[in-house]
Amino acid sequence: MAGQSDPQLNLFSAEEVEFVAEDEMLEIVPNMRMDSLHLICGDYGPFYPQIATEVPLWLAIALKKRGKCAIRTPEWMSVEKLTQILEAERDSQGSFQILPFHYVEISKLLFDHARDDVPDMYLVRSLIEDIRDVRFHKVETSLESIDTRTSAVKIKDLSAMEVNIVRPFVVRALQAIYKHGNPELVPDQDRITNMQTQGHEHGQRRPLRRR
Repeated sequence: MAGQSDPQLNLFSAEEVEFVAEDEMLEIVPNMRMDSLHLICGDYGPFYPQIATEVPLWLAIALKKRGKCAIRTPEWMSVEKLTQILEAERDSQGSFQILPFHYVEISKLLFDHARDDVPDMYLVRSLIEDIRDVRFHKVETSLESIDTRTSAVKIKDLSAMEVNIVRPFVVRALQAIYKHGNPELVPDQDRITNMQTQGHEHGQRRPLRRR
């Protein structure tokens, strides 16, 4: 599905979605003493050894890289909880289980930067991949009902990364259907392309700087 997406239809790149997810809060256990950090996004700390505190994911990763803390994985990332979610996803073909909006990005960042803090990391990663596969299969099944009477598609409880992948595919599908059934409803692609080109000329999207 992702391979069929038109890059021009993506609102965010995968890296940008991940960047947004880094503001999610989670617990760390510091191994050092440090005064509070007064940042634009908020105040965090003070930090005391072996006393858990909440910080944004980006700060947790920064401290982890410097050997200043251990990261506590969220409760939903336990093998028991993920197994329950996977079974529920398979049993409920018409709906999606409620997961954190950035569950894909959070788990990826923790696997990349704090794998030693994730109990049963390989099993956890396998379960999350299985959950993603089941959810995408359900999305594909729900999209089979699109026809010329469809003006919008509503799928509840998708995550940020799932929405980002599905959105361009849905737009393409609707455009293709309208082109055959109601050509007058299809947007003028030349006009859209010209507007996008003009927008890029006025301001190029700046690459994200790692925190």
